[in-house]
Amino acid sequence: MKLTINDREYEVPEENPHRVLLWVLRDELGLVGTRFGCGAGICGACTIHVNGVATRACLTPVSTLAGASIRTVEGLSTPGPDGKPQLHPVQRAFLDVQVPQCGWCMSGQMMSAAALLERNPSPTPDQVVEAMQNNYCRCGTYCRIKKAVLSAAQQLAQETKP
Repeated sequence: MKLTINDREYEVPEENPHRVLLWVLRDELGLVGTRFGCGAGICGACTIHVNGVATRACLTPVSTLAGASIRTVEGLSTPGPDGKPQLHPVQRAFLDVQVPQCGWCMSGQMMSAAALLERNPSPTPDQVVEAMQNNYCRCGTYCRIKKAVLSAAQQLAQETKP
C-alpha cells in the first residue's frame, strides 16, 4: 500500500489491517517525531494531520489511509531558498516562547496548533484553549503553549500580508 507522508510516497506492506499509523511512522519509516503517549488517543502526543485534520496516529489504522495526505511534525518545515529547512511559524513560536520542558508532547501540540491555524488563522485566546484542550502536557506549560500559538498566528498574518 502507498502512503503519502510529508509530500513523499512510501510503500508499506498491507500485512495487518489493524496496524496503526504511529508504529508505521516510527518503527518502519523512521519518522520518530510523532510520539507515543497513552496509546488510547487521549493525550495527543501522537497527533498528525490526515488531509489537514488533526488526527491521533495511535488509533488510526494504516488500512484506512490509502489516498490520504499525511503530515507529521517533520513535514511542518519547508525547504528554504538555500535548501535548509525553514521552520513553520508554529515551530518558531514554540522555540521563541520556550514552550518545551521535557518536550514529549511538543510534536502533538505543534501539530494541533498548526491544524487550528489552518482552519482559523486569527484565533482568540479562548479558541486556542478550546482547540488545544485535548493535548496534554505533563509539565503544565499551557500558558506558554497558548502564547506560542497566538504568536504563530501573528507571524502567519505578517507572512501573508500583501
